[in-house]
Amino acid sequence: MIGFRLGGRLLRRDLRSGELRVLLAALVLAVMAVSSVGFVTDRAGRALDLQANALLGGDAVLRADAPIDPSVRAEAAEAGLSHTALMSFPSMLRVGETLRLSELRALDDGYPLRGGFRIQREAGGPGVVPEASPRPGEVWLSRAGASQLDAKLGDPVFVGERELRLSALVLDEPDAVVDYFNAAPKAFFHIDEIPATGLEQFGSRITYRVVVAGEPAAVERWVAARKAGLDRGQRLETAADARPEIRRALDRADRFLGLAALVSVVLAGIAIAMAARRHVEHQLDGCAVMRCMGASQNTLLAIYAGELFWLGVLGTALGLLLAYLTQALLAGWLAAQLGLAIPAAGWLPAAQGLGVAMAVLLAFALPPILALRKVPAMRVLRRDLDAASVPAWLSAALGIVGLGALLWWKAGDPKLAVIVLGGIALTLVALAALAFALIFVLRRSRRHLSGIWRYGLASLGRRSAGSVVQVSALGLGLMVVLLLTLVRTDLLERWREALPADAPNRFLINIQPHQVEDARQALLAAGATDARLHPMVRGRLATVNGEAVGRADYADRGPRAQRLAEREFNLSFTDALERPDNALVAGQYWAADSTAAELSVEEDFARALGWELGDVVGFEIAGSEVSGTITSLRRVDWESFRPNFFVVMSPPTLQGFPASYISAVHVEAAGQQQVDGLVRSHPNISVIDVDAVLAQVRRTADQVATSVEYVFYFTLGAGLLVLVAAISATQDERLLEGGVMRAFGATRRQLRGAHLAEFAAIGLIAGATAAFAAAMISGLIASQVFDLPWRTDWSVALGGALVGVLGVTVTGLLATRSVIAAPPAVTLRALQA
Repeated sequence: MIGFRLGGRLLRRDLRSGELRVLLAALVLAVMAVSSVGFVTDRAGRALDLQANALLGGDAVLRADAPIDPSVRAEAAEAGLSHTALMSFPSMLRVGETLRLSELRALDDGYPLRGGFRIQREAGGPGVVPEASPRPGEVWLSRAGASQLDAKLGDPVFVGERELRLSALVLDEPDAVVDYFNAAPKAFFHIDEIPATGLEQFGSRITYRVVVAGEPAAVERWVAARKAGLDRGQRLETAADARPEIRRALDRADRFLGLAALVSVVLAGIAIAMAARRHVEHQLDGCAVMRCMGASQNTLLAIYAGELFWLGVLGTALGLLLAYLTQALLAGWLAAQLGLAIPAAGWLPAAQGLGVAMAVLLAFALPPILALRKVPAMRVLRRDLDAASVPAWLSAALGIVGLGALLWWKAGDPKLAVIVLGGIALTLVALAALAFALIFVLRRSRRHLSGIWRYGLASLGRRSAGSVVQVSALGLGLMVVLLLTLVRTDLLERWREALPADAPNRFLINIQPHQVEDARQALLAAGATDARLHPMVRGRLATVNGEAVGRADYADRGPRAQRLAEREFNLSFTDALERPDNALVAGQYWAADSTAAELSVEEDFARALGWELGDVVGFEIAGSEVSGTITSLRRVDWESFRPNFFVVMSPPTLQGFPASYISAVHVEAAGQQQVDGLVRSHPNISVIDVDAVLAQVRRTADQVATSVEYVFYFTLGAGLLVLVAAISATQDERLLEGGVMRAFGATRRQLRGAHLAEFAAIGLIAGATAAFAAAMISGLIASQVFDLPWRTDWSVALGGALVGVLGVTVTGLLATRSVIAAPPAVTLRALQA
C-alpha cells in the first residue's frame, strides 16, 4: 500500500515536471487506437451482420419439414425476441388459362424482421418498400413469375382453391437465392389464407420456418437452446449460413478488421517500450539518491510499480474517453457512407482497451523498471554507473510473449496470429542485423565522409545500441502500417473483381440437346460475350471404391458430409476444364480425346467426404450405376456467379444418359428481346433474371468494402500517431549532442543537415526492410488467411518505403527542431536537470 501511495505522488511529480508525459501520451494513444478501432469495427461489424441477416429475413431461422411446435415462438417471446413465421412449398398457380408450377410463400404478420421487400404497385411504376407483408386477399408475384404467367396487376390469381388479387410485383425480396435449377414463379401471400387454399395436406412438401430477431446475446442464447433440442428434419440458420459470396465477403472483412486491431497492438507495444526506456533513463539519478537514503530494492520496486499502475489507470481512462468520443463522431459518418443504421457501442472494446493497456505495460514497460531497483548508490558520485538491467534476452522474451498473447487474443484466427507474429520476429532480426551492419560500415568509413554526412552518420555509430533500437522500432512500425495497406489493397481489388459489371445476370436452364445451337446463336445475338452451355445430369452417390455408401457411412465426418452423401447431385461433363474460375490443385485433367471414365472433384467437397486421387466413385443415374476414377481436384471460385459443379466427368463417362443444358450470361437491356424470342420459340427453356440478386450482393460487398476503407484510414491515422510518440521518445541523446555541437560553434544549418543525414539513413534502412517484409507477409496472409491469390503489389510497397523514409526524416527533424531553435545552454541545462 505504501508503494502505491508513494507511486501516486511520484506520478503527480513526474507529470508536472514532464518526465512521464511522453509515456502517458504513448499509453493514451495506444489505448485510444486499440479501443477506437474496436468500437468502430464492433459497431460496423454488427451493422454488416444485420445487413447479412436481411438475407434471412431475421437474425436466425428455424427450418423444418413438419409443423413447428408453438412453444418455439413462445420461448423466443420470453427471451425478448421478435418472431414471425412463414411456410414455403411448390404448387400450381393459375392466371386465366395459364398454369405454372410455382414456389409459394405464406407469410405471417411482421415478416421480414430484417431487410425488406421492394415492390412495384403500378405497371412501370417506381419500386417502393411496403409497410407490411401482403394482406389477406392479396398475392404478390415475382416480376419474372408474372411474366411467365402473363399476369397483370389486378388480375385474379388462383392459389389452390383460393382466388387472390395480384396487388404488387416483387423486385427485391429477403432470402433471395440464385438457384440454377428452379425457375418457378414466386408467389407471396398471407399465412391466414392457407386453410382456404386447401394446400396443406398430408404428404405436402411444405417447409415451415420460424424467424427471430433481437439483441445479439439473446439471439445467441435462443439459437444455442434450439440447437440442443433440434428434432428430426429441423435445421437452424444464421448469417453464417448465408450464400457463399456474401459469407466469404463478411468473413474476409472480419479478418481484416482483426488485422487492423493487430496493427494497433503492435504499434502500442513499440511506443510503450520506447517511452518506458526513456523514462527509466531519467529515473536513474533519483533512484541512486533514494538508495543513499536507505531505500531497499523492494521499496524502489514497489514505488515504481505503483507509479506504473496509476499511470496505467490514468492513461487507460483518458484513452477510453477519447476513443469513445472519436467513435461517436465516426459512427455517424460511417452510417451515412454505409447507408445502414449503426448499432450502439458495446462494452467489449472498452474491456479490450483496458486489457491491452495492462498487457503492454507489463510486457514492455515493467522489464526496464525492474532494473531501477539495481541502481548502485555510487551513481550519485559517478554518473557513468548504470543499473544492472534485466538481461536483454529476458526483457525481449517478456516483450515477445506479451506481444504474442495480444496478437493471439486480438486476431481471432490462429493462422493470422502465427503469420503476423512470425513476420514480426523475422523483421526484427533483419532490422537489427542491418542496423549493426550499417554501424560497422560507418565506423570503418566515416573518415572518408565530410560535412553534414560525417557528423550525421557518425552519431549513429556513437550511439550504436540506441540506433539499433530506433531502426528496429521504426522499421517494425512502418512494416505493420505497410502490411495493412497491402492487405487492404488486395481485399478491395478482389471485391471489385468478384462481381464485375459484366457478371452473368441471366441464367438459362432446361435447354435440350437439340436446342443447344439455337440457344447459343440467340445468346450471341443478344450480345452475350460468353455463350457457353454446360450439360447437366442428375445422379446420387452409390459407391466408393466398390463399397456401397449412404448417410450412415459418413456419421464420423459430420453433418455436412451426411447431407452430401444423401443428396442428388448435378453432374456435368466436358472435354476442357481450363476455366478462370476452376483452378487445378492436384492431379491432371483428362485429354480431349480421352476414352477413360475420369472424374474431377471440387477440393473442399472431396475433403468433406474423404475422397482422394485414385478413388473410384460410382453414381446412380436413371437406374444405372456409372463410376469413374478421381484424377484431379479443383478449387472453384463460387463467387463467379457462373455454373459450377462439385463433380465433373469426362465425356465418355456419361455418354448415352439424358442431359439438359444450362448457361449463365450477361445480357444488356437491348438484348433482352432476343432472349425473349428464344423462350417463345422453345417454351421449355426457362430464364432466371438475377439482376435483383446481383444488386443485393453488390450492395453488401460495397458496404463491407466501405467499412474496411474507413477502418483502414482510422487505424492508419492512429498508428501514425503512436509511431510519432515512439520517435519522439528517443530524442534525448540527440538533443544532448546537438547542444554540445551548438556550444562548440555549430550553426543551425549544420545541425539541421546532420539530423537530415542521420534520419535519412535510419529511414532508408527501416523503410526498405519494412517494404520487403510487408510484401512477403501480406502475400502469406492473402493466400493462407483470406484465400486470395499471392499477388504482391510492389509499387505500393515501394511507394510505402519512400513515404516511410520521408516520414521518418520529417518527423525526426520536427522532433529535434527545439535544439536548433533554443540556446545550447538551455538545452543542456534541461537535459541534465
